[in-house]
Amino acid sequence: MGHFISAGLGVLGIMLLLAVGITQAAIGYMGIEHYFGAIVAFIVVGAAFFFRLMLPLTIGTFFGAMEVLGWSWYFALLVTAPGLLFALPAMVAVALEGISPKNNTGI
Repeated sequence: MGHFISAGLGVLGIMLLLAVGITQAAIGYMGIEHYFGAIVAFIVVGAAFFFRLMLPLTIGTFFGAMEVLGWSWYFALLVTAPGLLFALPAMVAVALEGISPKNNTGI
């Protein structure tokens, strides 16, 4: 019986994560469209999905929640925070990879 409950919670967690991601993408699209237009918004959403370039969409989510939906900055940050939690480690890894010494021994 416990196995079915834990499996159900896993499915619920995946559905919740998917719902949060879709919501953030929609709000991010609205924010970028508000400032730069629909073409740039499509390009940013496409870059987020195909190239895993999430920072512009995350910034668009924050400003979309504030400017388009009219939420206060702390609610906008609360909606944006899950996206930052996924984007920040990737940005740090790329930055550290760029400054780390390369092993070019040719072996």
